[in-house]
Amino acid sequence: MIPVVALSDLTVMRGGAAVLRGLSLRLGMRERLAIVGPNGAGKTTLLRCIVGLERPVAGRIALFGTACGGERDFRPFRPRIGFLFQDSDDQLFCPTVAEDVAFGPLNTGATAAGARTRALEALAALGIAHLAERVTHRLSGGEKRLVCLAGLLAMRPEVLLLDEPTNGIDAENMARLRAALEAFDGAMILVSHDAGFVAGLATRAMLMRDGALVEAEIHDHPHLHSHPHLHPKG
Repeated sequence: MIPVVALSDLTVMRGGAAVLRGLSLRLGMRERLAIVGPNGAGKTTLLRCIVGLERPVAGRIALFGTACGGERDFRPFRPRIGFLFQDSDDQLFCPTVAEDVAFGPLNTGATAAGARTRALEALAALGIAHLAERVTHRLSGGEKRLVCLAGLLAMRPEVLLLDEPTNGIDAENMARLRAALEAFDGAMILVSHDAGFVAGLATRAMLMRDGALVEAEIHDHPHLHSHPHLHPKG
Protein backbone atom coordinates (compact mmCIF):
# COMPACT_ATOMS: atom_id res chain seq x y z
CA MET A 1 0.00 0.00 0.00
CA ILE A 2 1.31 3.46 -0.92
CA PRO A 3 2.11 5.53 2.21
CA VAL A 4 0.30 8.84 2.63
CA VAL A 5 3.61 10.45 3.64
CA ALA A 6 7.07 9.19 2.61
CA LEU A 7 10.26 11.06 3.49
CA SER A 8 13.63 9.81 2.28
CA ASP A 9 17.04 11.06 3.51
CA LEU A 10 15.69 14.51 4.38
CA THR A 11 18.24 17.15 5.40
CA VAL A 12 17.29 20.67 6.51
CA MET A 13 19.89 23.32 7.29
CA ARG A 14 19.40 26.48 9.34
CA GLY A 15 22.13 28.95 10.22
CA GLY A 16 24.77 26.57 8.92
CA ALA A 17 23.62 23.72 11.19
CA ALA A 18 21.59 20.63 10.29
CA VAL A 19 18.11 20.65 11.85
CA LEU A 20 17.16 17.36 10.16
CA ARG A 21 19.91 14.89 9.27
CA GLY A 22 19.12 12.33 6.59
CA LEU A 23 15.70 11.65 8.11
CA SER A 24 13.41 9.00 6.61
CA LEU A 25 9.80 8.26 7.51
CA ARG A 26 6.78 6.40 6.11
CA LEU A 27 3.23 6.96 7.36
CA GLY A 28 0.46 4.59 6.31
CA MET A 29 -3.23 5.37 6.05
CA ARG A 30 -4.94 5.15 9.47
CA GLU A 31 -1.56 4.88 11.19
CA ARG A 32 -1.14 7.08 14.28
CA LEU A 33 2.50 7.96 14.82
CA ALA A 34 3.69 9.65 18.02
CA ILE A 35 6.95 11.60 17.78
CA VAL A 36 8.51 12.84 21.00
CA GLY A 37 11.81 14.51 21.76
CA PRO A 38 13.43 17.52 23.42
CA ASN A 39 13.08 21.14 22.34
CA GLY A 40 15.16 21.89 19.26
CA ALA A 41 15.25 18.28 18.09
CA GLY A 42 13.53 19.20 14.78
CA LYS A 43 9.95 17.99 15.37
CA THR A 44 8.18 21.14 14.15
CA THR A 45 10.58 21.43 11.20
CA LEU A 46 9.64 17.89 10.18
CA LEU A 47 5.92 18.74 10.12
CA ARG A 48 6.55 21.95 8.18
CA CYS A 49 8.52 20.00 5.58
CA ILE A 50 5.65 17.57 5.05
CA VAL A 51 3.31 20.38 3.94
CA GLY A 52 5.98 22.34 2.05
CA LEU A 53 6.33 25.24 4.48
CA GLU A 54 10.03 24.45 4.85
CA ARG A 55 12.25 23.05 2.12
CA PRO A 56 15.03 20.50 2.60
CA VAL A 57 18.45 20.93 1.01
CA ALA A 58 18.51 17.21 0.26
CA GLY A 59 16.13 14.27 0.25
CA ARG A 60 12.72 13.45 -1.15
CA ILE A 61 9.13 14.13 0.00
CA ALA A 62 6.20 12.16 -1.43
CA LEU A 63 2.55 12.72 -0.51
CA PHE A 64 -0.02 10.08 -1.46
CA GLY A 65 2.56 8.55 -3.78
CA THR A 66 3.45 11.80 -5.60
CA ALA A 67 6.88 13.43 -5.29
CA CYS A 68 6.67 17.04 -4.09
CA GLY A 69 9.42 19.59 -4.59
CA GLY A 70 8.06 23.08 -5.28
CA GLU A 71 5.03 25.03 -4.12
CA ARG A 72 2.99 23.90 -7.14
CA ASP A 73 3.48 20.27 -6.08
CA PHE A 74 2.41 20.76 -2.46
CA ARG A 75 -0.60 23.02 -3.06
CA PRO A 76 -3.14 20.38 -4.19
CA PHE A 77 -2.36 18.15 -1.21
CA ARG A 78 -2.72 20.75 1.56
CA PRO A 79 -6.54 20.43 1.81
CA ARG A 80 -6.00 16.71 2.44
CA ILE A 81 -3.53 17.32 5.31
CA GLY A 82 -4.64 19.24 8.39
CA PHE A 83 -1.74 20.92 10.22
CA LEU A 84 -2.39 22.05 13.80
CA PHE A 85 0.20 24.72 14.62
CA GLN A 86 1.94 24.79 17.98
CA ASP A 87 0.56 28.29 18.74
CA SER A 88 -3.20 28.60 18.25
CA ASP A 89 -2.98 32.38 17.75
CA ASP A 90 -0.98 31.74 14.56
CA GLN A 91 -3.94 29.82 13.14
CA LEU A 92 -6.96 31.97 14.10
CA PHE A 93 -7.55 35.08 12.02
CA CYS A 94 -11.31 35.50 11.37
CA PRO A 95 -13.50 37.59 13.71
CA THR A 96 -15.81 34.81 14.92
CA VAL A 97 -15.36 31.10 15.55
CA ALA A 98 -17.85 30.02 12.89
CA GLU A 99 -16.19 32.23 10.28
CA ASP A 100 -12.77 30.88 11.15
CA VAL A 101 -13.80 27.23 10.96
CA ALA A 102 -15.67 27.84 7.69
CA PHE A 103 -12.68 29.59 6.07
CA GLY A 104 -11.00 26.45 4.74
CA PRO A 105 -14.05 24.88 3.08
CA LEU A 106 -15.08 28.27 1.68
CA ASN A 107 -11.68 28.73 0.05
CA THR A 108 -11.60 25.26 -1.47
CA GLY A 109 -14.86 25.51 -3.37
CA ALA A 110 -17.72 25.14 -0.87
CA THR A 111 -20.61 27.60 -1.02
CA ALA A 112 -21.02 30.02 1.87
CA ALA A 113 -23.95 27.97 3.17
CA GLY A 114 -22.08 24.69 2.69
CA ALA A 115 -18.97 26.02 4.42
CA ARG A 116 -21.01 27.22 7.40
CA THR A 117 -22.77 23.85 7.65
CA ARG A 118 -19.43 22.04 7.69
CA ALA A 119 -18.12 24.48 10.30
CA LEU A 120 -21.09 23.95 12.60
CA GLU A 121 -20.83 20.16 12.17
CA ALA A 122 -17.13 20.24 13.11
CA LEU A 123 -17.81 22.40 16.17
CA ALA A 124 -20.65 20.10 17.26
CA ALA A 125 -18.45 17.02 16.85
CA LEU A 126 -15.98 18.59 19.29
CA GLY A 127 -18.70 19.55 21.75
CA ILE A 128 -18.14 23.29 21.27
CA ALA A 129 -21.08 24.33 19.08
CA HIS A 130 -21.90 26.94 21.73
CA LEU A 131 -18.76 28.86 20.73
CA ALA A 132 -19.87 29.44 17.12
CA GLU A 133 -20.57 33.16 17.43
CA ARG A 134 -17.84 33.93 19.95
CA VAL A 135 -14.98 36.29 19.06
CA THR A 136 -11.89 34.14 18.49
CA HIS A 137 -9.38 36.30 20.38
CA ARG A 138 -11.55 36.17 23.52
CA LEU A 139 -11.45 32.40 23.83
CA SER A 140 -9.49 30.52 26.48
CA GLY A 141 -6.36 28.64 25.47
CA GLY A 142 -8.18 25.32 25.48
CA GLU A 143 -11.09 26.70 23.46
CA LYS A 144 -8.71 28.13 20.87
CA ARG A 145 -7.03 24.74 20.54
CA LEU A 146 -10.34 23.02 19.82
CA VAL A 147 -11.47 25.72 17.40
CA CYS A 148 -8.22 25.30 15.45
CA LEU A 149 -8.84 21.55 15.30
CA ALA A 150 -12.43 22.15 14.19
CA GLY A 151 -11.07 24.25 11.33
CA LEU A 152 -8.99 21.29 10.22
CA LEU A 153 -11.80 18.75 10.61
CA ALA A 154 -14.16 20.95 8.59
CA MET A 155 -11.81 20.34 5.65
CA ARG A 156 -12.36 16.58 6.02
CA PRO A 157 -8.66 15.78 5.81
CA GLU A 158 -7.09 12.36 5.34
CA VAL A 159 -4.06 13.18 7.50
CA LEU A 160 -3.61 15.25 10.67
CA LEU A 161 -0.26 16.74 11.69
CA LEU A 162 -0.57 17.84 15.32
CA ASP A 163 2.17 20.02 16.81
CA GLU A 164 1.88 20.00 20.62
CA PRO A 165 -1.92 19.47 20.53
CA THR A 166 -2.28 19.73 24.33
CA ASN A 167 -0.69 23.21 24.58
CA GLY A 168 -2.73 25.46 26.89
CA ILE A 169 -5.60 23.02 27.25
CA ASP A 170 -7.57 22.31 30.44
CA ALA A 171 -8.93 18.97 31.60
CA GLU A 172 -12.45 19.41 30.18
CA ASN A 173 -11.21 20.43 26.73
CA MET A 174 -8.49 17.76 26.89
CA ALA A 175 -11.24 15.12 27.08
CA ARG A 176 -12.93 16.64 24.02
CA LEU A 177 -9.62 16.73 22.16
CA ARG A 178 -8.87 13.10 22.94
CA ALA A 179 -12.37 11.97 21.91
CA ALA A 180 -12.10 13.81 18.58
CA LEU A 181 -8.70 12.32 17.79
CA GLU A 182 -9.83 8.84 18.77
CA ALA A 183 -12.76 9.21 16.34
CA PHE A 184 -10.59 10.44 13.45
CA ASP A 185 -10.19 7.59 10.94
CA GLY A 186 -7.31 8.96 8.87
CA ALA A 187 -3.56 8.98 9.43
CA MET A 188 -2.00 11.09 12.15
CA ILE A 189 1.35 12.37 13.39
CA LEU A 190 1.28 13.57 16.99
CA VAL A 191 4.27 15.66 18.07
CA SER A 192 4.29 16.36 21.78
CA HIS A 193 6.18 16.61 25.04
CA ASP A 194 3.14 14.96 26.65
CA ALA A 195 4.24 11.36 26.13
CA GLY A 196 1.33 9.98 28.13
CA PHE A 197 -1.27 11.73 25.93
CA VAL A 198 0.21 10.74 22.58
CA ALA A 199 1.14 7.23 23.66
CA GLY A 200 -2.48 6.63 24.62
CA LEU A 201 -3.55 7.45 21.05
CA ALA A 202 -0.65 6.20 18.95
CA THR A 203 -0.31 2.90 17.12
CA ARG A 204 3.42 3.49 16.66
CA ALA A 205 6.07 5.75 18.18
CA MET A 206 9.43 7.32 17.34
CA LEU A 207 11.91 9.44 19.28
CA MET A 208 13.63 12.40 17.65
CA ARG A 209 17.18 13.21 18.68
CA ASP A 210 19.48 15.69 16.96
CA GLY A 211 17.38 15.75 13.79
CA ALA A 212 17.09 11.96 13.40
CA LEU A 213 14.32 9.48 14.22
CA VAL A 214 14.60 6.17 16.04
CA GLU A 215 11.82 3.63 16.54
CA ALA A 216 10.32 3.49 20.02
CA GLU A 217 8.04 1.17 21.96
CA ILE A 218 4.87 2.09 23.80
CA HIS A 219 4.24 0.22 27.03
CA ASP A 220 3.04 0.69 30.60
CA HIS A 221 5.18 0.88 33.73
CA PRO A 222 3.53 -0.46 36.89
CA HIS A 223 3.15 2.26 39.53
CA LEU A 224 0.44 2.95 42.06
CA HIS A 225 -1.37 3.63 38.81
CA SER A 226 -0.46 3.00 35.19
CA HIS A 227 1.15 5.40 32.69
CA PRO A 228 1.95 4.76 29.01
CA HIS A 229 5.59 5.55 28.14
CA LEU A 230 7.78 5.69 25.06
CA HIS A 231 11.26 4.11 25.00
CA PRO A 232 13.84 3.52 22.26
CA LYS A 233 13.70 0.00 20.84
CA GLY A 234 16.55 -2.36 21.56
